[in-house]
Amino acid sequence: MRAAFARELLQRFFAHAVSSVSGDVAMARALRRRGGIAPDAPVAVLAIGKAADSMCRGALDVLGDAVQIGLLITKQGHLSTRVRTDPRLHSIESAHPLPDQRSLDAGVALTRFLDELPAGLPLLVMLSGGASSLVEELPDGFGVESLTGMNRWLLSRDLPIDRVNAVRRSVSCIKGGRLRSRLGDRSLHVYLISDVPGDDPSVIGSGLLFPSADEQPLPDDLPAEVGAMAAAAPPQPREADLRHLATDWQIVASNRLAREAVVRLARREGLQVWHHRELIEGNTATAGRDIVRRLAQGEAGLHVFGGETTVRLPPDPGRGGRAQALALQAALELEGGTDIALLAAGTDGTDGPGEDAGAVVDGDTCARGRAAGLDPLASLEAADSGSFLAASGDLIRTGPTGTNVMDLYLGFRS
Repeated sequence: MRAAFARELLQRFFAHAVSSVSGDVAMARALRRRGGIAPDAPVAVLAIGKAADSMCRGALDVLGDAVQIGLLITKQGHLSTRVRTDPRLHSIESAHPLPDQRSLDAGVALTRFLDELPAGLPLLVMLSGGASSLVEELPDGFGVESLTGMNRWLLSRDLPIDRVNAVRRSVSCIKGGRLRSRLGDRSLHVYLISDVPGDDPSVIGSGLLFPSADEQPLPDDLPAEVGAMAAAAPPQPREADLRHLATDWQIVASNRLAREAVVRLARREGLQVWHHRELIEGNTATAGRDIVRRLAQGEAGLHVFGGETTVRLPPDPGRGGRAQALALQAALELEGGTDIALLAAGTDGTDGPGEDAGAVVDGDTCARGRAAGLDPLASLEAADSGSFLAASGDLIRTGPTGTNVMDLYLGFRS
């Protein structure tokens, strides 16, 4: 009974966190709170990312008929009927987490949309995580094989997101602030949902509109073709090159805001709550062990963590992503215990390949999975944590959430 209570509580708090930073809520709140766009004045909208549909709906709720024209690029299966059927909006479903020809086609559509925008029409841009995969333009002579090969190589590395996006920026004709250069002196109002540590706009979506102030070095073992693409790409602008251009921007949702929403709700319900403000980063297995250690040594109550870990994938990975791998590693550490449950999940509702957001595990997780004939260590080694957690009955499925603010880790110790 105690374990069931903890598991239900963690899933309820996760759902609350996600809803508090959903794109529609965040955009409506930001547009109502802050000026910059004249009421009822005509405006164009551009939304790119896994939360593009939700952000666009929030903008439509506030701006209404002022929206004249728009382009939306999002992940396959993330379009609502409202946005898809709006005659003012051209909607594109593209590829994620691995880009494909749809990503390059989306790049062509993006360029055409911007080239055809009426002069002087203000542009409201909404960006969220996933844009790096969803839209791309490569230098002449490089196509979809080069793009997918590069991203498979990146996903096989144990690299943090800023290093991954540094590679993506290096080969692109639109990222690293290059798209902003093309837009010239057009007035931009940019709203971002952050899925990166530090909420750096030059890292979100590989910085379509923002050059990096401190460019990360490229990996020493960069494949030859990736190096050739980088050499052929136009130079990335510097911050000083774009400083004269009018770009009004703000972060409208982040991992910190999601965690703070959990903390407020837990306190209203009279729970003892512990907010761990430093982000969980680094290797997934190490992070899973560390979170359990902190829970075991900490006080009773709800413990709130956030962040994004990294995992090195084998050549033929199985089911599940970094949150599920962290959850299964934590389950190994919790095995046999009765007083701790842990939820680890991606706030966008997907964690690696598949439709699962993450998992909620306890001291009996490994026993349940073993009873189904699976080995937790072998599953971790094969990057197949999702198959084990499906057998143990611990997976969480939310569907697309309309946001993307990294991962949340919620622990409850009784």
